[in-house]
Amino acid sequence: MSVSSDLNQFDAPGAAAFFERYRREDAPRPPNWNASLDLLLAHRSHRHYLPQNLPSGALETIIAAAQSASTSSNLQVWSVVAIEDAQRKSRLADLAGGQQHIRDCPLLLIWLCDLARLELIGKEKGRDAAALAYLELFMTGVVDAALAAQNAAIALESLGLGCCYIGAMRNKPEEVAKELNLPKKVFAVFGMTVGVPDPSANAAVKPRLGQQAVLHREHYHWDEAQREAVETLDIKFKDFQKEQALPEQGWVRQVLSRVRGVDAMSGRDRLREALISLGFELR
Repeated sequence: MSVSSDLNQFDAPGAAAFFERYRREDAPRPPNWNASLDLLLAHRSHRHYLPQNLPSGALETIIAAAQSASTSSNLQVWSVVAIEDAQRKSRLADLAGGQQHIRDCPLLLIWLCDLARLELIGKEKGRDAAALAYLELFMTGVVDAALAAQNAAIALESLGLGCCYIGAMRNKPEEVAKELNLPKKVFAVFGMTVGVPDPSANAAVKPRLGQQAVLHREHYHWDEAQREAVETLDIKFKDFQKEQALPEQGWVRQVLSRVRGVDAMSGRDRLREALISLGFELR
């Protein structure tokens, strides 16, 4: 039975969305349901877009939502570069492993850890900013960028748009920095393609690990419940891959292949070296 036909058995508000996310009969049931939960649980990656631009004001609205995310100590150590130029998108696609949806999307957002702004403000005001040399501040910028981007993703989806995160912007950090004219102490954490989803592409909700694997109460557990969640997802993920006409390798094989060693890291094994060359001391 396909997941779409399985969904018909759920009448309670939100129950179908929970089942679609987990593909488990014992998926949790919400105490109540609202439009925000509906939007969040329906998230999926879109790699195929209609050939049309974003509506006027959409980008600025998305960024306002991004700036509404939490930011550590209100430091706001992130920035974003919005790219619409076809040639620049194509060059960045080449740097990110040739992903076609980077070329096809009407808008590409590059989310940045940006410590340069505070350094420049400090210089202009004659104030020290020595803490920017430490790993903690780099991590703060990465976390801030991720929080902002996820707010942006939710906002753009609420406007009828779709997106896909591009981690491969970290494959060649120095080249990406050169393409974007980034100053020292600014790093492209990831990209995000944005556009009007092509409905014919049939993008689907990707199943996740059961909560037994990720929700720990009081302390961390590696136990049979977590093993069962992994084994169940492995089966459900094969179903998902079959539905999406993808190789049916399951979740375990796919993720272990991704972390098997340096050869699977697409150049990101030298990230620390790249960060130092980009002005991050990481003390």
